[in-house]
Amino acid sequence: MLYLDHAATSPARPEVLEAMHPYLTGVYGNPSSHHTVGEAASDALEWARARVAEALGMRSSEVIFTSGGTEANNLAVKGIVLGARQEAPQRRGLITTPIEHESILRSAEYLQRLHGVAVRMLPVDGHGAVAVDGLRAALHADGAVDAADAALVSVGHANNEIGTVQDIAGLVAIAREHRVPVHIDAVQSAGWLDLRALGADAVSIAGHKLGAPKGIGAVGVRSRVPLEPLLHGGGQERGRRSGTENVAGAVGLATALELVEAERSQSVAAVQAQTSAFIAAVMDAVPRAALTGSPEHRLPNLASFTFAGISGEAVLLELERRGVVSSSGSACAAGSDEPSPVLLAIGIPAEVAQTAVRFTFGRTPLPQGSAQQLAALVADAVAAVSA
Repeated sequence: MLYLDHAATSPARPEVLEAMHPYLTGVYGNPSSHHTVGEAASDALEWARARVAEALGMRSSEVIFTSGGTEANNLAVKGIVLGARQEAPQRRGLITTPIEHESILRSAEYLQRLHGVAVRMLPVDGHGAVAVDGLRAALHADGAVDAADAALVSVGHANNEIGTVQDIAGLVAIAREHRVPVHIDAVQSAGWLDLRALGADAVSIAGHKLGAPKGIGAVGVRSRVPLEPLLHGGGQERGRRSGTENVAGAVGLATALELVEAERSQSVAAVQAQTSAFIAAVMDAVPRAALTGSPEHRLPNLASFTFAGISGEAVLLELERRGVVSSSGSACAAGSDEPSPVLLAIGIPAEVAQTAVRFTFGRTPLPQGSAQQLAALVADAVAAVSA
């Protein structure tokens, strides 16, 4: 079986499980306990925090461990917007895009519905890219959310369905002119792209996309950015996220990040070449295939196509019969058979959006010639559905 759904989740790496094992067995203390067993756990937690901070380009004190990417995004979006309103009540605006992960969009909906937050959606082009000038216009004084009102700009670094990578540095530069913080959802881009030089004020990541187990994530939030906690209790994570920390998970996340960062330059080049070869082979072998997302500015491991006129779900079933596991898009829209909001937002008709198939490769390149062999299997699957 060839697993090509790494955007949904990746297997935990053996090195990560090995690093976690002591904190599931011998070093099992509560990191808030003031005895040697608890202090050993606390030391491990702070070691992990420092490693994650380094990968995010932040200070250790700015990293908050969460239960995953969804909680990290909720804490960043809700926490920063509500925190800003505590300091400056007029800051009631959120600027985001229509192609964000559901955890961002539902957080925006919540803030609008229950807290009267004005939400402005930045337009995206046919590749899913946000124009820097679009943010400049949104922050202009005559916009729906002007510079004086904006509490946060939240934009995904790389889209989980179509792979388009945004010009985060350019967006941050515009937002900084207006003293508005920027949050990026880096759940898909962490480990593939360098997060340290982007200048974002908040960054969300998830362990299970990196080779750590499910159930651990983190958000880095600059110390200058007010943050209202969502979980209240014992005041763990410097009062920003109460609850006993998942020490083993934090160690696993930190270890996974260290591994992918050390391997990144070599693995990205190899996987990107493989993905490009696969895209070219599919476009050549399947006349009805259309690539979604930016042809140039995209994640190195993601290829997503629509196959107009045929069922994407049927293609997935045919591929699985041939030993290839992929997906129709986001694994987070549980049970939904509606066309992808991301594809609709970039102008793809609903009936075509429902034909989408997404392939996401892991960090270990496939053997030479596999891209062409895989494209042949895609062509066979499409032909079988079309017959």
